[in-house]
Amino acid sequence: MNSGKMMIYQVLPRLFGNTNRTNKPNGTISENGSGKMNVFSEKALTEIKKMGYTHIWYTGLIEHATKTDYSAEGISKDHPSVVKGIAGSPYAIKDYFDIDPDLATQVPLRMWEFESLVERTHKAGLKLIMDFVPNHVARQYQSDAKPKGAVDLGKTDDLHTTYDINNNFYYIPGQEFSPDFDLSDENGVAYKEYPAKATGNDRFDAHPGTNDWYETVKLNYGIDYLGGHHCHFDPIPDTWNKMLQILLFWASKKIDIFRCDMVEMVPVEFWGWVIPQLKKKYHNIEFIAEIYNPDAYRNYIFNGKFDYLYDKVGLYDTLRAIVRGEEKASAITRCWQSLDDIRDKMLYFLENHDEQRIASDHFAGNPKKAFPAMIVAATLYSNPLMIYSGQELGEKGMDAEGFSGKDGKTSIFDYWSVESLCNWYNNGQFGTKRLTKEQKEIRNFYTKLLNLCNEEKAISKGISYDLMYANYDNPKFNPAKQFAFMRQSGKDILLIVSNFDDNDADVSVCLPAHAFEFMKIKPDKVIGTNLFSGEKIALELNPGSCVDCKVPANHGLILKIRPEKQRD
Repeated sequence: MNSGKMMIYQVLPRLFGNTNRTNKPNGTISENGSGKMNVFSEKALTEIKKMGYTHIWYTGLIEHATKTDYSAEGISKDHPSVVKGIAGSPYAIKDYFDIDPDLATQVPLRMWEFESLVERTHKAGLKLIMDFVPNHVARQYQSDAKPKGAVDLGKTDDLHTTYDINNNFYYIPGQEFSPDFDLSDENGVAYKEYPAKATGNDRFDAHPGTNDWYETVKLNYGIDYLGGHHCHFDPIPDTWNKMLQILLFWASKKIDIFRCDMVEMVPVEFWGWVIPQLKKKYHNIEFIAEIYNPDAYRNYIFNGKFDYLYDKVGLYDTLRAIVRGEEKASAITRCWQSLDDIRDKMLYFLENHDEQRIASDHFAGNPKKAFPAMIVAATLYSNPLMIYSGQELGEKGMDAEGFSGKDGKTSIFDYWSVESLCNWYNNGQFGTKRLTKEQKEIRNFYTKLLNLCNEEKAISKGISYDLMYANYDNPKFNPAKQFAFMRQSGKDILLIVSNFDDNDADVSVCLPAHAFEFMKIKPDKVIGTNLFSGEKIALELNPGSCVDCKVPANHGLILKIRPEKQRD
């Protein structure tokens, strides 16, 4: 288990380090280029580590369907009508046992290049996270790299039935795959699939639409969806054993954590069966669940055995709404209370590849408006925090790359080069020379905050105390715009205030007697040090007293409190 606070840097290798600035919408790899695994050099990983990260999630490592032709390398071509974008979705897996050729400098050596990446990552003091996509695969799934003895998914399926415990896919017998769009390529050759397979987002018919996951096929874990949703887990479904083989294959490559895609679309019984087997063989391996149903959280922790869960339909949604002025800051209290018993299991974030960029027109329009939200997400508890590459530079995500359109997200479907990342990467020099003034300011904020998370034991290991209930009727505190809490570990005490207002706030935070009892704080004269500015103030710490402080607009205060006798 991680001994400190887990700080994750999510990055798409296809985008990271791609300095080709052609950026032609719907451009090919030869036109727009692609980042490679080798750009994560010792220098790059050292710089990432310096920012305060403990883990790096390389998104899109496993080979997925693409419109790029690698047939000369012995990789089968994908029909373009069942590929989203030119590069293709990293979540339409084409070969569970292979590395995506886009990411290799020498395609035949792609697995060796990946193994070298793992070694460099660990040497830099970072742990490595990779995706496991269990619910669906590309429509033309075919493993060219499977180990001896492995059998392709669907190879032995009975195509004449909708469901069979030994089938890997679900079928619509007697019907051809016929979505609501043309299946022909540029030469008029149509994609053929007979019988049609069920689509990844639980479309159990032959006619998915353009808003469905039409490029994917649903995997069968023993639930007969068309036969009354009956579960058949004894004997063990064939898909379970094949997924175990895949996980063991990658775990043997020294993966530290699997980030598991859309886990609630896979029965919890599978996870409760497979995760303990991985942990028995690889004692330190961990699992993160992408999950969106709060009612299922505890089931996937206690029965599914996951180490961490996405907190999207909770803190992310709440903080986003507060930043946008659609919710009061005090809503954070209700948010953490609903998950208090499993709070250490929740993974906090404000951006990832599925969500809109903070700086985009669709979210805040200004990356600095989310600073107070980041302070809350980073310091409220000791649970994991994730930052999406480019977030620390104020990336807007407002490019119209191609398939994804101008949607406020950085495309996962297209070949592209991200300007903010290019500025920081600077052809491998990794410095602030090419960053704009604003990008430098944003990066400095993130670097300071992330490093504080692991430097301050009160954040990485301490207990937390919400001060909001004692300040609702405080005339010098606005619970609609400010959120205050304390963290404590040993003699270290932190008072943390986030100000979501567009104006500086002179606030007075009341400290209730119960906080002193709960944290075993003794009344004393103390020195408070603003960990952002370094400014020191003298104050008296007593039950029921108030701490007067000035909190900048769209920012926060982390006040480290020490007894006066410890004055520097």
